Amino acid sequence: MTLPPIRLGIDLGGTKIEIAALDAQGGFLLRERVATPQGDYAATLRAIAALVAMAEARLGATGLPLGVGMPGSLSPLTGTVRNANSTALNGQPLREDLQALLGRPVRLENDANCLALSEATDGAGAGAQVVFAAILGTGVGAGIAVRGQVLHGCNGVAGEWGHNPLPRASASELALRCWCGRTACQELFLSGVGLAADHARAGGAPADAAAIVAAARAGDAAAQASLARHAERLARALAQVINLIDPDVIVLGGGLSKVDELYVQVPRLWRAHVFSDVVRTALVPARHGDSSGVRGAAWLAGAG
Repeated sequence: MTLPPIRLGIDLGGTKIEIAALDAQGGFLLRERVATPQGDYAATLRAIAALVAMAEARLGATGLPLGVGMPGSLSPLTGTVRNANSTALNGQPLREDLQALLGRPVRLENDANCLALSEATDGAGAGAQVVFAAILGTGVGAGIAVRGQVLHGCNGVAGEWGHNPLPRASASELALRCWCGRTACQELFLSGVGLAADHARAGGAPADAAAIVAAARAGDAAAQASLARHAERLARALAQVINLIDPDVIVLGGGLSKVDELYVQVPRLWRAHVFSDVVRTALVPARHGDSSGVRGAAWLAGAG
């Protein structure tokens, strides 16, 4: 396969929209980000178009191939966005609107699938047969790459992990209702917002996930207990993944992927839940960190 010399990727997140241009070897030529317009679909389209125009002006090129990573996925029935925690996107013909606005084909993919593609291509899962990539950020999602290719499944929901119920949930965990209408969704516990909410429910001082992690490292007992609950729940959730698809590598992305303690605690804890006498699956942070999603979108654009 001949890759285009320059291709663009967009990472459409809940709080920021990032654009990157990659050369054929995966090197960055450009990288910029803006805040995501909250709850405004039309403004989101305009922000993406403005980023593309800016990038092409700086690169001296037009009509560059473009891939977009987004929360949620496209319905095979309607072609519109479904299951996005950025709810303004749901029900919208995002691909068609972007193609009309930008005057070119647009490759659209779930953001966690972009993470999986990036890390399976030249990241922490390079060379692995099966890579499971989870985003622990504003929301929780996951993608699966098999032999370097994104696995979609016949319904287009392969890797829709965040809105499965937390395995072996307690009565108090089962009582929590998610924005999607279901109860005990893993997103409620494993996201950064979920960690903060859990800390508050347990009587901790109001704090975001980063502050909770910092407080735990400084010796705060309540924060340490909250971080321990998060690790134990993540272990339960990932053990179920291992029991189902037995990946070689599990890659974590998103803000909570930077919590180094998880890579020690979770593999120790998941052993009690994996139905095997040995667990060889590696748990690793995304090699490309915050840039992995946008890199995956650009790799997608280069796939033709």
